[in-house]
Amino acid sequence: MDWGTELWDQFEVLERHTQWGLDLLDRYVKFVKERTEVEQAYAKQLRSLVKKYLPKRPTKDDPESKFSQQQSFVQILQEVNDFAGQRELVAENLSVRVCLELAKYSQEMKQERKMHFQEGRRAQQQLEGGFKQLENSKRKFERDCREAEKAAQTAERLDQDINATKADVEKAKQQAHLRSHMAEESKNEYAAQLQRFNRDQAHFYFSQMPQIFDKLQDMDERRATHLGAGYGLLSEAELQVVPIIAKCLEGMKVAADAVDAKNDSQVLIELHKSGFARPGDVEFEDFSQPMNRAPSDSSLGTPSDGRPELRGPGRSRAKRWPFGKKNKTVVTEDFSHLPPEQQRKRLQQQLEERNRELQKEVDQREALKKMKDVYEKTPQMGDPASLEPRITETLNNIERLKLEVQKYETWLAEAESRVLSNRGDTLGRHARPPDPPASAPPDSSSSSSNSGSQRNKESSEEPPSEEGQDAPIYTEFDEDFEEEPASPIGHCVAIYHFEGSSEGTISMAEGEDLSLMEEDKGDGWTRVRRKQGDEGYVPTSYLRVTLN
Repeated sequence: MDWGTELWDQFEVLERHTQWGLDLLDRYVKFVKERTEVEQAYAKQLRSLVKKYLPKRPTKDDPESKFSQQQSFVQILQEVNDFAGQRELVAENLSVRVCLELAKYSQEMKQERKMHFQEGRRAQQQLEGGFKQLENSKRKFERDCREAEKAAQTAERLDQDINATKADVEKAKQQAHLRSHMAEESKNEYAAQLQRFNRDQAHFYFSQMPQIFDKLQDMDERRATHLGAGYGLLSEAELQVVPIIAKCLEGMKVAADAVDAKNDSQVLIELHKSGFARPGDVEFEDFSQPMNRAPSDSSLGTPSDGRPELRGPGRSRAKRWPFGKKNKTVVTEDFSHLPPEQQRKRLQQQLEERNRELQKEVDQREALKKMKDVYEKTPQMGDPASLEPRITETLNNIERLKLEVQKYETWLAEAESRVLSNRGDTLGRHARPPDPPASAPPDSSSSSSNSGSQRNKESSEEPPSEEGQDAPIYTEFDEDFEEEPASPIGHCVAIYHFEGSSEGTISMAEGEDLSLMEEDKGDGWTRVRRKQGDEGYVPTSYLRVTLN
């Protein structure tokens, strides 16, 4: 079944239907275009989201990147970013293969449709022109027939009129004969025109218009087939990225399974293990001893010269740190500002980097030497003297890096010995916990046998290594503090001797009584004040602390 046979008289219907088909094609193109905009916006938002949550610091500078949880999260973000790339690929394929191609095809279909309907309208106009000519020849034949009949009646009336002259009769007969001849000619012309119109009309309805309708049918079917293929491209574009999207989803699953809680706990230990020795047990202080002394004996806190020691706020005015303000730390080249274990790790990293740079410079020097030998053997390839500056620079870099390697090796050896010393001190201290003291603090002016034995016991203990305490933990202090009365929060006694060689620390003697100004913040250091008014930090493990 075809349009030319079955719809020979539905010219307007076919015109509306073909226009509807082209409009549908344009609507689908517009739909796909908006779909691509949605995909592009979705991909852009996904990429912005990934960029927002990706770590801002480089991986080597971010300690959090060592945790499996963070690594998995970063991997998931990367998979989401790859997923966004696939959405962009879908949008690109739809834009090129559907929007552009179908839009171009739609324009071609519109031109072809216009051509076919123009051809049909010309055929209609030709047929209508032939029909008008037929009508004109028909009216002329009718008019000539009436004129011929009228002329014949006039001639017959004059012929019977006795008063009419012979000349008038002859004239009337000639006129009737002329009109009759003209009517015969009009009849022949009308018959010829009718025959020609019937032939043209048959050609129009049985050949010309069916061919045009068949062309329109073929055009519309091709458009529908192309549109169906365009529908298929919508799913095909999705199917092309399904394997990669599946890999993205699989990567997210792998990242989720890669979270290792036990390993993260070990990483935390490796990152933040300080290497400091653990503090010893807090010893018992017997405040009942002054009650057993005679009134003439020196009491606790009274100097040997008989003058009472003033511990109140008005005793001295020293610099105080603002409440809640963190002390700045000066970053040193040997990383002595860090705890021993972290110092050792950083020095190890720096040593490895210097060794890599040194090897790189050595390789470059060997390459330059080989190039120089080639230039000397083959002068046309280059001037050997032009390589001398680079060779000299490489040699200087090698010497500099060798010195740095030696320097870091020395620092690393010291740091490792400090870590081992702290570990040994911790094991030795906790293998035999010290007995609680049964005497007053060592600075009492009167002493009993108990206090003497306690001091002998404390002095017999080996003090922790001071190498690990020489690092400038609190090395930078503000100079613009206001002078205001100190407010001790307790007092403490030095268990061991300590040389405060780093900036921000103070020295103390074994058994020295100190005022407690600030408790340990968890870093192994406590701020104290001496009787002379000096104030600074000492190791917490070197003190026996009593809070007010």
